Amino acid sequence: MADNAPADLRSARGGMVLRVIESWWAPRRVVRSLSGMPDRVMLVVLMVAMLISLIAQAPGHARAAALDPLIPLEARIGGAVMGTIFMMPLLAYGMAALTSVLSRLTPWRLDPQDARLALFWALLAVSPAMLLAGMVAGLIGPGPALMLTQTIAGLAFLFIWGAGIAALVRRL
Repeated sequence: MADNAPADLRSARGGMVLRVIESWWAPRRVVRSLSGMPDRVMLVVLMVAMLISLIAQAPGHARAAALDPLIPLEARIGGAVMGTIFMMPLLAYGMAALTSVLSRLTPWRLDPQDARLALFWALLAVSPAMLLAGMVAGLIGPGPALMLTQTIAGLAFLFIWGAGIAALVRRL
């Protein structure tokens, strides 16, 4: 943004980046502070997470297309767009709804809106690790380094999502 942008807009943009970083060591506090986020903002959080995920996949697709030109890069990216931008948000909403329904089997309750917040924020918060894994996939390719970065991203996602759920059910 330009320097003449309103101060609250600049601070909101920087605040979200700082919250993503803070989510790696204090996810409960971050998710609790985001409680009450409107659905339209949660949709933006989800779509930004999906866009970053799509960007993270590009180096791996470029490498695969260079090694196997039978499937061109455009086709690989097109499939990734279809899956990431169109299908994953539907699956994310379904998973959040399932989480909310399954919470009724426990002594703790999780509202559907809180379930969406915890899941969508975890997807966004883990995006730096997804970008790192994407770079490793493109530059190094399959191997121990890629497996390690993907494992870190997956475990971080589960940790942040679980901590977000725990933070939101405890306040009910």
